Amino acid sequence: MAAPLRVVVAKPGLDGHDRGAKVVARALRDAGFEVIYTGLHQTPKQIVETALQEDADAIGVSVLSGAHLVLFEELMNELRARDATDIVVFGGGIIPAADIPALTEMGVAQVFGPGTPMQSIVDWVQAIVGASVTG
Repeated sequence: MAAPLRVVVAKPGLDGHDRGAKVVARALRDAGFEVIYTGLHQTPKQIVETALQEDADAIGVSVLSGAHLVLFEELMNELRARDATDIVVFGGGIIPAADIPALTEMGVAQVFGPGTPMQSIVDWVQAIVGASVTG
């Protein structure tokens, strides 16, 4: 039996609203993933360090502050600097649809908006992250 996928759920920056991140973390955990929640006010560097220490397969980032472009760019740059681009990055929060192409170009695999059903997130992580680990 394969080990469960390991997902770091992170809340970068000064945004203190973590209800959505906790709901996603719990849904993933309840679906059988190993989930590491970093807590509030993490820097992109801290998030990547946690992902490396925990041997994570994915990082899920929740951003509600409007700083998503800067925070994701720093996160993706840190992953490249640490030779860890095999870690799948996905995000969610209040992110305008117009900004999603820029995030995709940075390497963010998926962005989930408000109201996304938890099962959709769980299914996506299982399909995409699971495939990246086994494939």
